[in-house]
Amino acid sequence: MNAEILCVGTELLLGDVVNTNAAYISRELAACGIGCYYQSVVGDNPDRLSDSLGLALSRADMVITTGGLGPTYDDLTKETVASCFGLEMELHQPSLDRMMMLFSRGGRSFTKNNEKQAYMPRGATIFENDRGTAPGLAVEKDGKTVIMLPGPPGEMTAMFALQVKPFLESRSSQVLRSRSLSIFGLGESAVEDVLHDYMVEHTNPTIATYAKTGEVQIRITASAPDAAAAEALMAPMVEEVAALFPDHVYGVDTENMQTALVSKLTEKGRTIAVAESCTGGMIAARITEVPGASAVFLCGVCSYSNQSKMDLLGVERNTLETFGAVSEETALEMARGIRQRSGATIGIATTGIAGPSGGTAEKPVGLVYVALSTAEGEKALELRLGRAYANERELIRNFACLNAMHLALRSI
Repeated sequence: MNAEILCVGTELLLGDVVNTNAAYISRELAACGIGCYYQSVVGDNPDRLSDSLGLALSRADMVITTGGLGPTYDDLTKETVASCFGLEMELHQPSLDRMMMLFSRGGRSFTKNNEKQAYMPRGATIFENDRGTAPGLAVEKDGKTVIMLPGPPGEMTAMFALQVKPFLESRSSQVLRSRSLSIFGLGESAVEDVLHDYMVEHTNPTIATYAKTGEVQIRITASAPDAAAAEALMAPMVEEVAALFPDHVYGVDTENMQTALVSKLTEKGRTIAVAESCTGGMIAARITEVPGASAVFLCGVCSYSNQSKMDLLGVERNTLETFGAVSEETALEMARGIRQRSGATIGIATTGIAGPSGGTAEKPVGLVYVALSTAEGEKALELRLGRAYANERELIRNFACLNAMHLALRSI
């Protein structure tokens, strides 16, 4: 079975609303073993909606729409689907009763146009809306299915998880499961070059690479009659692929670098503190956004000026005068200072020139030093990150953060 996603709403075409619904539905379809080959967005226009729906049904067994189920005159998804399937619209009394109860409970007046939300194509399967007033629904005819969901993401995701997913799973004989390996320090082309033969030779599970900012994700996906069988297919492949990148895989099924770092610190009973110059608190912010970080993150110091590096971190004046604030020597003293003053087992530091100004021929924009200090030893990396990108400053700071966290992970 394959599906197509059709998101309805002029606000999506105008860019006023970010279309997160399609990404969510795509992931859920994959988990149900349903392929998705096309996604479309169409405005609140009945003719264009009808054309888009007809095209989608011509190439998919199932179409999932979001939006256009509300009470206003331009909410026409149900009416368009009913017309396409040759079905009459009729009042669904339980939906109307529930809607009126919700309005009464909230102390709101029930206006006549709200009744529109309770009219459904005859024979539709109804999905109650626990977060709003517009029900969802599914229509099936001649081997084709259209599932219509509300547009607001909070309403749509709750309805999908509780009602639509069981509906879909009952109609699919296979499930898809995926595992992901997170790679840092290699580009997508380098990763794909190593994996090329695996990607060509293996069809179940499959292997694919995806580029992220500063990282590469390797996704291994298996199709099987049930989740346990799919996991069994993937397990040996995950181990085999991870072994190809021993210095670069930082996590399996890990959301991001900071989550991996907090998890590893917790597992090993380590603590960390950070001293930041060019990253300006970004590392501390990322680590502390992870639940449970309070058990392993002791403190962060944002030391932009030379004086603050001396006063707060104990960097020697002679080091700054001899080597400069942007230097390996300063970075190491920053990392050592934050570790010793905080009592953490790991100290990491960043100092560099994020630009767009401030660079010289000797120390260009993008020159960053990342340092690590532990009781067992210290290490510093020199990074040359300047590439004259449009958003160069943000990219330099982001790559500095990733390198610092990865250095800490490798030390553990």
